[in-house]
Amino acid sequence: MTWAEVGTYASTRSGIDGGSALSRRPTSDLYASREVVQILGISRRQLQYWSQTDLVVPSAKTPGGHSRYTFGDLVALKAAKRLIDAGVSVQRIRASIRALRKLLPTVRRPLAELILVATGDVVLAFRNGTAFDAVSGQEWVFEVAHFQREVDTWKRSVETLRVARRSGAASGGTVREGTA
Repeated sequence: MTWAEVGTYASTRSGIDGGSALSRRPTSDLYASREVVQILGISRRQLQYWSQTDLVVPSAKTPGGHSRYTFGDLVALKAAKRLIDAGVSVQRIRASIRALRKLLPTVRRPLAELILVATGDVVLAFRNGTAFDAVSGQEWVFEVAHFQREVDTWKRSVETLRVARRSGAASGGTVREGTA
């Protein structure tokens, strides 16, 4: 059964996470609010609040005004729930979504399209092998190869100091740290 056959229409609200208009999607691909709260383990009030505050809005509504959610909406809602469960405030999630949309204009639904991880009060976004702060856009790259070079340089300096100490001790002199 298509949208046209059941007489429903797509919502014109876009919300922060970009709920989009649907055309001729099978109704079996849509979930009513009661199903969403069961699937995600959230309250109906929480789902309504997230929709009313444009955190994640349903992609469609019936002619009677009942919300209908796509699988993409479920993914976005699950991501929001996991971030909240990790201690990230709804306001921080909203700020992250807004910033991600500016940083990555081709990403329409950050909660559904990106991998987001909460580390304390920071939300990291992962895309194309790069991690970055979802609000500031600052890359969080830890280059293991660069760190390995730092460790190797440290090892060489410690070894040089040891050799200098041994040769200094053998000749009766002393070598202080920082002079080798």
